[in-house]
Amino acid sequence: MKVVTFGELMVRLQPFNYERFVQANSLEFTFGGGEANVAVSLANYGLDAAFVTKLPAHAIGQAAVNSLRRYGVDTSMITRGGDRVGIYYNEKGASQRGSVCIYDRANSAIQLAQPSDFDWDKIFEGVDWFHFTGITPALGANVVEICLEACKAAKAHGVKISCDLNYRGKLWTRAEAREAMTKLCEYVDVCISNEEDAKDVFGIEAEATDIYGGKLNAEGYKSVAKQLADKFHFEKVAITLRESHNASENGWSAMLYDVASGEYCFSKKYELKIIDRVGGGDSFGGGLIYALLNGKSTQDAVEFAVAASALKHTIEGDYNMMTVSEVEKLAGGDGSGRIQR
Repeated sequence: MKVVTFGELMVRLQPFNYERFVQANSLEFTFGGGEANVAVSLANYGLDAAFVTKLPAHAIGQAAVNSLRRYGVDTSMITRGGDRVGIYYNEKGASQRGSVCIYDRANSAIQLAQPSDFDWDKIFEGVDWFHFTGITPALGANVVEICLEACKAAKAHGVKISCDLNYRGKLWTRAEAREAMTKLCEYVDVCISNEEDAKDVFGIEAEATDIYGGKLNAEGYKSVAKQLADKFHFEKVAITLRESHNASENGWSAMLYDVASGEYCFSKKYELKIIDRVGGGDSFGGGLIYALLNGKSTQDAVEFAVAASALKHTIEGDYNMMTVSEVEKLAGGDGSGRIQR
């Protein structure tokens, strides 16, 4: 089984441990990006995972490529060109102090890419699944067009398509997001969202739920999933449910709605002690894609995806470096991570 993901791979610059930007004397240099993170997860699970983007041919662009090769991601379809690798600065939050993310990604190679940079018919030969997020079309009208061409080609090749809505207000307005994502979601089979993204992008709300107060309402999320599925004819809708007690401690669970069977399956909830939250949603997406491609039931698929994401929150950096057996062990346990005797 082969999966292709498409998006931006960025340099991540971060102060040591929990230092603030204003006190840091050095920054850790790593790489990350939503769709690249999904590709790494899938490669670590043993799938044939390829990442598509555009990166400069210089040494920093090559370092970005090498960061994916290290985990077995197929980088052969990455287009080389342009001058910049996008950057994001990440300051990790702790307890009552939230995290801070600052983008420096204007005029990156992928932001300036053109549809002619990618031969999607060739890229999708022998491919089973295509994944992108709402972050990628947010880079510009040209990238919206690239995503549209990718989705059309994927459909022509019989490829399943998943999309994580991932609204980023720093990149575009709600109106821009709604216009672009309405076009793109017409091609999507599996939608991944949370309550904020469904509201920000499509104005769909969970009734009787305070997204900032930590109060969850199961019936409200069923309504959100059904509204999304009815609007775009999705096959499945996953809603991730994060209860933010503070920056260091979150409740984490999810729901998966299967349209054909009418099932709404809720996972167990994990109480997280967060080491690194970045990439948590991407690791959920990677886990869900793996589970669905391997024929897991709706309940088992959402349990696998949530367990994968819970484990990612314990790992520094964007990439989730867990194996299938490690995820399945947690998914099949009581959620505590303790060894069952």
